[in-house]
This record gives sequence, structure tokens and C-alpha cells, in this order.
Amino acid sequence: MNKRRAELEVSAGGIVFRRVPGQAARYLLIRDSYKNWGFPKGHLESDESPAQAAIRETAEETGLEHLVLQGPIRVIDWHFRFRGRHIHKYCHFFLFESPDGEACPQIDEGITACQWRPLPEALDLLSYDNARGVLKRAGEMVRTLVAIGEGRSGGQADRRTGGRDGRTDGQADRRTGGQADQEANEGNGEPTDRPPVHPSAR
Repeated sequence: MNKRRAELEVSAGGIVFRRVPGQAARYLLIRDSYKNWGFPKGHLESDESPAQAAIRETAEETGLEHLVLQGPIRVIDWHFRFRGRHIHKYCHFFLFESPDGEACPQIDEGITACQWRPLPEALDLLSYDNARGVLKRAGEMVRTLVAIGEGRSGGQADRRTGGRDGRTDGQADRRTGGQADQEANEGNGEPTDRPPVHPSAR
């Protein structure tokens, strides 16, 4: 019996951090309409690069306008079934610094709450296991940025001005389950080839 080939979907998202004088950095989490806590993300549109899509989706879902791209974090992937379709989904995550502005949940985007949390609290609040892996890696990157005094002045892309393409050859994180859309709770993280940049199926 022939196995039905999985349909490919590609999305991109952002982990946003903010420096707090004299305290640990804060990380922005959003809550979706299913009451799951995660990060802003969404599908690539037309000829967008993953970094461009991540900036757009993060701004649209949080209301933050000033986002400084600090670099790619990693790519995660998972499998799930939705309305009889077998989907293999990749998500490219990028690290952004937000130096100012108030995060506001964008109800029309399906976001019901936004919270800034220190790293340990953010890890506890997250609803998905492989999202924790992405956030831990982001935390390591932030510690390095703070230690070497880069961050805000070293960022190379900005929501207001556009920026570097942000393509990455990072390998996918094959953790089981993950920060999927609500329908993607059956993710199994099967090994796959190099993660794609543009979707061949929507």
C-alpha cells in the first residue's frame, strides 16, 4: 500500500527579548486563542525570506514596531494531520531585540495575551516542549550579546528599515511535539533532509 506523501509547509517566527537595567533580560510570550503560550510565527508570503516573514509576523502579533534582528536561532520541524492531510511543517526562528514599545495582543491575529517574563519563568510557561529548546538557545545568544556589549547597536536588521536576508543553513531540531498550531499536537519529529526556505505547499 502506498503511503501518502506529506505536504510541506514553512513558517517563521521570532523570540523577542528586552534588556532591563540591573535585572535579567525579559522574553516575550504570546497566548493564542486555544490558551497555549508560545512565540509569534506564521507562514511565509510570496517571495519573503524567513527573516522577513519572522519580522512581519512578530510585529503583527505583538504590536511592536521596533524590532532589531540579532540572528537566526534554529529551525524546528514536526509532522501532524489536519483534515485528512499529512503535513510536515518547518519553522525558522530568529532572535529579535525590542528596545522600546508596548507589546499589545493583536486580537484580530488570534492573540489573546502578551507577557514579558525572565528566562526561567518563560520556560515554565511555554506550552510546547520544542519551543523550550528554542528559547534555551535564544537565552544563550542573549547572554553572549549582553556579555560582549552588542545587542541594540550590533543588530543588522530593523522592522523600520528592512535588513539582511537571514537565511540559515541550521539543521532542524527534531524534538518530538512542539510549538505547532493547535491542530499540530500529533507532531512526531521524524528525521528529514535540510530544512527548506520557501514552501512548496501552503
